[in-house]
Amino acid sequence: MVKRANGSKMYLENINKPAQDIILTNGRIIDPENKMDQSADIVLSDGVIKEIGTDLHTKYPNALTKDVSGMWVVPGLMDMHVHLREPGREDKETIATGTQAAAAGGFTSVACMPNTTPVLDEESKIRYVIQRGEACPCKIHPVGAITKNLDGEELAPFGEMVNSGARAVSDDGKAVAKSNIMRNALNYSKSFDIPVICHSEDSTLSYKGHMNEGLVSTRLGVRGVPVIAEDIGVMRDLLLAEYTGARIHVAHVSTAGAVRLIRAAKKRGVRVTVETCPHYITLTDEDVGLYDTNKKMNPPLRTALDRDAVIEGLCDGTIDVIASDHAPHNSEEKDVEFDAAAFGVVGLETSLGVVITALVKKGLLTPSQMVEKMALNPNKILSLTGGNLSTGAAADLTVIDPELKWHVDPQSFYSKSKNTAFDGMELQGAAVMTVLDGRIVYERSS
Repeated sequence: MVKRANGSKMYLENINKPAQDIILTNGRIIDPENKMDQSADIVLSDGVIKEIGTDLHTKYPNALTKDVSGMWVVPGLMDMHVHLREPGREDKETIATGTQAAAAGGFTSVACMPNTTPVLDEESKIRYVIQRGEACPCKIHPVGAITKNLDGEELAPFGEMVNSGARAVSDDGKAVAKSNIMRNALNYSKSFDIPVICHSEDSTLSYKGHMNEGLVSTRLGVRGVPVIAEDIGVMRDLLLAEYTGARIHVAHVSTAGAVRLIRAAKKRGVRVTVETCPHYITLTDEDVGLYDTNKKMNPPLRTALDRDAVIEGLCDGTIDVIASDHAPHNSEEKDVEFDAAAFGVVGLETSLGVVITALVKKGLLTPSQMVEKMALNPNKILSLTGGNLSTGAAADLTVIDPELKWHVDPQSFYSKSKNTAFDGMELQGAAVMTVLDGRIVYERSS
């Protein structure tokens, strides 16, 4: 068992034990897939969901009973965009520490990006990640590379990677610059019915930029990244998806223009899904302050107009998913001058609290809509069976205290890296229990 100063406990020893019968009583069961939002008990047995109903504790007297009155019981959350850094940069994060951070954040599964060292661009590397994840408190679904070594020149072997367990392909961290290569990738992906996760960016416009191009970058004297770098990248990828009929997923949307383009494309029937991240719905380029490197990410924090457009896209259904883009970096890469600092922030342990605080508590999303974007939709996009509480489904679920107020303290993180954009912020709402295949792997005092 691993303990943290905030009173949380990670039960790694439970992962290899047989699942015991558990009853969670009096919780608010929220399951948008089955159109359920009601107070009830839920029974877990042999690693699956056995029954949902009332007064079930009398029916299973030998089961471990947990009273979750006042809590939300939801399908295990899924983060479809994380960077686990292993293999290659285990000084920043490992598959073990990254999945512990995920479990602490309420996630029972994650999809990890291929920009490791070496790049996940062939069968053996996909298998390596899956094998390393077998004894972890969170399920791992690797994403293979679009091009070999992310060099944008030669397609990686999609078939081999998919047969090994890859659920999608992406060159995340880089855009595939050549349109003919991207077109070939989209055509190739149709053979396997997998989404191509697009890092949509015109790199000739964003070249050597370190933050959003605008008044703040001018005041700070930092070279900026214009919004049209993202807008043009998104437009190209949408047009290629429309032309080829392939399925794309646009990663980390941050601009009003991109939201507008995607909304129109969806109306035309383009096969596109979209994600954004908690920092794009809460922060702006003004929050960079005096060169705060923990506010440096790619795409960069944009203006209030962009932030509001992203929130509107979430509310009207244009944006399907909220993902963290968890990007661990050690202090040597962040405690430097702004221009030299690495892009990216960690997010697995703050995503849920930020979303509840910024969207649910303000009435912008219902709890059920939040579950759609953080559990149901990412599973559907990656053709996985999770994200619901159906009888017989794997007992992967998250118990959330929606009233718990807490301050972000990166020193309590399970992640190896502490580069959060929300250091010290007060949030409301947190995962207090994470259950994987019927085993409690994480608990936090409420």
